[in-house]
Amino acid sequence: MTENPEMGVRRFGAVNWLGTWTLARREVQRFMNVWSQTVMAPLINAGLLLMIFTIAIGSRRGDVMGVPFLEFIAPGILTMTVIQNAFANTSSSIASAKVQGNIVDTLMPPLSPVELLLGYLAGAVARGLMVALVIAIGAWMFLDVPWPHPLWSLTFVVAGSVVLGGLGMIGGIYANKFDQLAAITNFLITPLAFLSGTFYSIEALPPALQTFSHLNPFFYMIDGVRYGAIGVSDSSPWLGLVVVLCAAVVILGMVWIWLKRGYRLKA
Repeated sequence: MTENPEMGVRRFGAVNWLGTWTLARREVQRFMNVWSQTVMAPLINAGLLLMIFTIAIGSRRGDVMGVPFLEFIAPGILTMTVIQNAFANTSSSIASAKVQGNIVDTLMPPLSPVELLLGYLAGAVARGLMVALVIAIGAWMFLDVPWPHPLWSLTFVVAGSVVLGGLGMIGGIYANKFDQLAAITNFLITPLAFLSGTFYSIEALPPALQTFSHLNPFFYMIDGVRYGAIGVSDSSPWLGLVVVLCAAVVILGMVWIWLKRGYRLKA
């Protein structure tokens, strides 16, 4: 007669693929169930921003870095929308579970910290890619954005979604109330997104602010997507990729430590 495995022994190999896939699918279904709020609303906001700039400035604004102004800002608006949605997906999921008292349903299954991390990030990346794809198609059709290097844009959209998904997990784990999460969004994520070259080239900034921009990982995300969209950028896309990947390693490492310790998750 075969003996039962000891308590605590993983019975499904080194990786719980089924559990990770189930968590990832839950995170995707969670935002798709309210797609009008999580997907359609950001697309409408991005479209309104472009329309406002078209009406208010239009052709009266000179070229920026050799391209029309609207073509220049379209990748910035796309990336800003991706950033906000990737952060919102993971942060709202964890914070809601904590506030409602059902975070235990996520912690009890046999999922390691890495598997939890991958499951949550899958939802953030899926939401970021979905929003980015629709905005990119719209920018190509209505603004004639050429997208000479689409793989670069895709790389930075995915990397940016991972970084902001990780930051969202940090915010969701740390916040015990929605007010705290809103403060993180309003006083950290939104300012960093707006002050990262979304609507302007950092060459127009004073030297001190240029230095600050080069310390902001959000700048490299936007600059990398812009390079893929219009073929010009303020910095090398390779440098930007290194900076964004380093930021991802630091942030995801911090999330892994918090998940492993159960920081602010386990009573």
